[in-house]
Amino acid sequence: MKLGVRDAARLLEVSEKTIYRWISQQRLPAYRVADQYRFNRAELLEWATREQIPVSPQILAEDDDGPAPSLFDALKSGGVFYRLGGGDKPSVLRSVVEVMPLPDEVDREFLLQVLLARESMGSTGIGDGIAIPHVRNPIVLHIPRPMVSLCFLETPIEFGAIDGRPVHTLFAIVSPTVKAHLGLLSRLAFALRSGPFAEAVRGQAMREEILKRAGELDARVVAKSN
Repeated sequence: MKLGVRDAARLLEVSEKTIYRWISQQRLPAYRVADQYRFNRAELLEWATREQIPVSPQILAEDDDGPAPSLFDALKSGGVFYRLGGGDKPSVLRSVVEVMPLPDEVDREFLLQVLLARESMGSTGIGDGIAIPHVRNPIVLHIPRPMVSLCFLETPIEFGAIDGRPVHTLFAIVSPTVKAHLGLLSRLAFALRSGPFAEAVRGQAMREEILKRAGELDARVVAKSN
């Protein structure tokens, strides 16, 4: 939790006064450390996505050790899947874990239990029919590159989402590092606000169309950071 009030204001493109107001209203997830407020980056990004609060495209491209993960590459690695079965949260999450293109050495049953444990702490449904399982705490696995698996459900299910709507779309993120997870979560927070990528996802477009829109979004983020 290295983010302070100034960092949170920059990330969410609001004034520091607004950050303090949201904290006083108990809207914004914050922690009091040595008389100062600190924020978890993943929690802020999840909250911003759920509340439809814009995030800075410049920050999405920030990475001290190299370029941020590409949403296009992560989706291409993780795959886009349609008509996944399941009548409740556990069975849907099992379907998601089963289709993810993970290395043979990954224990899928353990991964499923991790996802279920996270859901028991509170729904990862961010609203508008979308969920990002395990969004707050990164899933770091021994894989060669970050991946995002986009899964469209055959039947929308109750997920305990913030807006009460059933979930029909899930994004599952796994990555080799915490930094890569946060980078991809940043891209999703930005991508799902509005625009061609968000429209393609909500319309359950063909895989090629979704990847195309993801690539266009990556290009815009890079251009704005230069």
